[in-house]
Amino acid sequence: MTRLIAPDPDRFEDWRDLILDSGDAVPHGSGMWWVEAGATPDGFEEHLAVSARNADISIAAPEGRVHCTQFWVADDAGALVGFLHLRHELTDSLLARGGHIGYSIRESRRREGHATRALALALDEARSRGIDRALVTCDETNTASARTIESQGGALEDTRDGVRRYWITLPAAG
Repeated sequence: MTRLIAPDPDRFEDWRDLILDSGDAVPHGSGMWWVEAGATPDGFEEHLAVSARNADISIAAPEGRVHCTQFWVADDAGALVGFLHLRHELTDSLLARGGHIGYSIRESRRREGHATRALALALDEARSRGIDRALVTCDETNTASARTIESQGGALEDTRDGVRRYWITLPAAG
C-alpha cells in the first residue's frame, strides 16, 4: 500500500537518501528547487520551513507562487519512495506546465504502482480542498507518467512545448 505523509522533521536521513537517489536532477514534486543548501541538514530545515509556509493559507503566497501542500510518498512499511505536491490553484505557468499535482517516485521503486496510488490519494486531497477538475501534466516522452495519469481518468487536452496536459474531473465527495 502507498501512503501520503506529511514531511517529518525526524526523518532527515530518509529525506536525504530520497533526494540523493535522484542524482543531479531535482525530483519533480520534491520542492527542492527553492532550497539553496541542497541535501544537507540546513537544506532539510529550509525545505521544511518553506513547505510549511507554502501550505499556510493564512499568509499570502510568495509572488508568482500558489499555496501548495507537499507530501512524502511512503510504502506500507513507511519507507520513503517519492514526493508529491498538491497546488491549491493554478497560475498561467502552472496551466502550461506543472498543473495541480506534481509527483516523483525514486527510480529504485518505480514500476511498483506507487505513482498510481499516490496520484489517486492526491486526487482525493484535491477534492477535499474543493478542486473539481485537476490538471496533471507530464513530459511528452514520459509514457509511464502518461499511463499513470490516464489510469486515474486523465483526459488529454493537448500537448504544449513537449508537455502533455491532462484534466481529471473529480466527482463530488459523497
